[in-house]
Amino acid sequence: MADIVPFPRPLNRDPEPLWRQLLGDQLRRRRHDREETLTETADTAGVSPQYLSEVERGLKEPSSEMIAAIAGALDTSLIELTSAIADELRSTPASVSASAARGVFALAA
Repeated sequence: MADIVPFPRPLNRDPEPLWRQLLGDQLRRRRHDREETLTETADTAGVSPQYLSEVERGLKEPSSEMIAAIAGALDTSLIELTSAIADELRSTPASVSASAARGVFALAA
C-alpha cells in the first residue's frame, strides 16, 4: 500500500464559500431586484415559501430541477445563475482550493 501524504492546508485563510450559499445569495438578489416576496416567487416556482427561504439562506442543497424551477420563476436560466456565481468567485481573492491544488502539484513534481 502507498503511504498517505498529508494534504497541505494554507494558514490563515478563510474557507471557500459553499455553492449553496452563493446560489442562495444570487437567487435572493434576483428576487429582490424583481421586488417579489418569497411567497410570490415560491408560488410561481411551485415550491413552498419555507423551502425557498432555506435555499436563499444556503441551508438547503437543492436539486437541479428545483434550481431550474426557481430560476424560471425569476425569468433567468441555470447558465445565467452559474455564470453570475462564477463571476462573483473570480472577483474574490484566490480560493483555498486553488492554493491547495498548487500544493498537491508541488508534491507530485
